[in-house]
Amino acid sequence: MLDILKGFVVAFSMYSKIPMPKMEWTEKNMKYCVCYFPLIGLVIGTGMNLWYRLAVYAEFGNSFRTAVLILIPVVISGGIHLDGLLDTADALSSYKNQEEKLEILKDSHAGAFAIIVGISYFVLCFGVFSEVTQEKLMVIGLGFMLSRAFSGYGLVKLKKAKNTGLLRTFSDAAANRVVKITMIIYIAVTVILMLLLNPLWGMMELVLALLTFCWYCSMAYRKFGGITGDLAGCFLQVCELVTALGVILL
Repeated sequence: MLDILKGFVVAFSMYSKIPMPKMEWTEKNMKYCVCYFPLIGLVIGTGMNLWYRLAVYAEFGNSFRTAVLILIPVVISGGIHLDGLLDTADALSSYKNQEEKLEILKDSHAGAFAIIVGISYFVLCFGVFSEVTQEKLMVIGLGFMLSRAFSGYGLVKLKKAKNTGLLRTFSDAAANRVVKITMIIYIAVTVILMLLLNPLWGMMELVLALLTFCWYCSMAYRKFGGITGDLAGCFLQVCELVTALGVILL
């Protein structure tokens, strides 16, 4: 039981800015930490819904309400996945070979394409979330848990591009069979909840999440020879925006 609680602390310490007790990152403590990764998405979705209700009650303007709404995932996650999106944008835009692309992912400097993609991403996010209603946001909020469940499944199932790195560390330490089963349960429960809220919107989220995951696998294998932490972060950001856009367009 203690190992399970330690895994929870490690997961939230790594993938969120929510204050947690200090915990040594041993292989034993990290064994089940990926199992808690989707819960961070649940916290994000809940925070966004609470903010929306408060903003409507306080009669804040739509621009201010939307600006805070799209920043909540960044504040809670600490921008760790957004960093992956920007690094991936630089690597893909370089048109270099596989090894050089992997080196660009490790580069801490932001290139021109990272800045362009980052600005474009937030502009589109602002447009999408300025159109949400309370009912749609409840479904979209669950998408933050769904994307992390797919990402967690990919972490233990997909080929890794490198033998080093944070993603490899978490993957090697993870109890693969337990993590895979847990992620499938997360996906199933999340989809059921979305379908109960609105069958059409829920089905749209599921289809778009699956298509984005397929794109992620194809892109990672073709361009990088496997997945990395940055590519996983890129997948999360793209998946969350694409699924939200799908619901809004419906």
